[in-house]
Amino acid sequence: MTGRDGYAVFLFPQALEALGDAIKPYIQDNPAVGPHVACDEIDTAGALIEMTLKGRMPTGEYVDLELMVPSSMVRMIVSRQSGGVFGFGPRSYEASAPPPVLPTVGASARPAEAPAEAVPDSAAAGSPAVEDEPPGDAAGKPAP
Repeated sequence: MTGRDGYAVFLFPQALEALGDAIKPYIQDNPAVGPHVACDEIDTAGALIEMTLKGRMPTGEYVDLELMVPSSMVRMIVSRQSGGVFGFGPRSYEASAPPPVLPTVGASARPAEAPAEAVPDSAAAGSPAVEDEPPGDAAGKPAP
């Protein structure tokens, strides 16, 4: 995928044990996140998870490798973003500026500290529904 550095594929401990020495050359062990397979591309369609990664032959030439494992062995797949640190360890970022204080919307807005009125008190507020008679003829209509 464009704009990505690849993926980290985490396998279940039982899968690492079952694959044994065959998977060890492809595993990267990071103390912060644990053992994982770092790959450039991944295809999750089908019974096998297909991982494409770069490798080097004993002669020194680079090759593209395609590693396939059953999807039931995969615990989690994490996308590695470019331009940042990978892992779950503590990071140190520069402190960002505090967000700006937004103005109150409208002149009649109540302050945020004011108590909420879940049920309005209609009688105290002078509501027409409480004080006035309903519109219409109070005597009713004559029978036809």
